[in-house]
Amino acid sequence: MGALRFVVEPDEGKSIGLGGIGVDFKIMGEETDNQFSIVEHPIDPGRLVPPHIHSREDEFSYVLQGRVGARVGDQEATAGPGSYVLKPRGILHTFWNAGPEPARILEIIFPAGFEQFFDQMGTVAETATGPAEFIQRRDELGEQYGLEFSDEWVDELTAKYRLKLVGE
Repeated sequence: MGALRFVVEPDEGKSIGLGGIGVDFKIMGEETDNQFSIVEHPIDPGRLVPPHIHSREDEFSYVLQGRVGARVGDQEATAGPGSYVLKPRGILHTFWNAGPEPARILEIIFPAGFEQFFDQMGTVAETATGPAEFIQRRDELGEQYGLEFSDEWVDELTAKYRLKLVGE
């Protein structure tokens, strides 16, 4: 491990795109003794992240820009800049850009490790030959990280808010 980095500039870190949502890597687990990691997610207008359940980590989202809709268990809300959205492990959740402009959230992942899923998904997004292969490889990779995707709520949320799933 090199010198401790104590300032992360806005343009620092690797960035990948996943078809409507991006991942900007800010603080990796190896920098925090795997206590936590931080990524930022720029989200295109009208994009829905597939509902999913984490078994290993909690996620804490801080809205930096735009309006972000979220459903956690049976609760649904919209959050604006300065708001936090808590997504505990073991509870089905999803989020989407709820406004007409790009949105951006800062995501704290506790404990660290799940940021590696996003890194590997960047390769999947670049190399999958179509949506079916993308979903199959996403689901297989998810299993390795204790992540389970669900179709629950997708029809309801896409119709209600005129959303498109990430990757479509």
